[in-house]
Amino acid sequence: MKTEVRIDKWLWAVRIFKTRNLAAEACKKGKVTLNGIVLKPSRNIKIGDILQIRTNPVIYSFKVLNLSEKRMGAKLVPDFMENVTTPDQLEILELHKLSSSINRARGTGRPTKKDRREIENYIDSDSISDDEGFNFDFS
Repeated sequence: MKTEVRIDKWLWAVRIFKTRNLAAEACKKGKVTLNGIVLKPSRNIKIGDILQIRTNPVIYSFKVLNLSEKRMGAKLVPDFMENVTTPDQLEILELHKLSSSINRARGTGRPTKKDRREIENYIDSDSISDDEGFNFDFS
């Protein structure tokens, strides 16, 4: 059993990032820290380390319970890490979710499923039938 694993491999293996490249980029940009120290992608981590990952607007904290370099299924992740994010950070996340959903004005952005159905019904009712042809005379 390994005693140390590269941080970018571990972040990818426990499914925090979709690809190892994204995990390495986050480390390079200073979004991954250990005890306030920014980690490089090649830095090794040990069991018991608590990592902070900064994503706007929250800083997530994860405790390393076990090490792995191989990507695992989602059901196995709790055996390898524990989410120890503070309640005040989770509250910030909830407030951000609420504020982003409230600020969207109706009619902006992509149409909802209901809007799309209403548009399709309107188009179907106004559509031109085959016997109503257009006559363009360009003489």
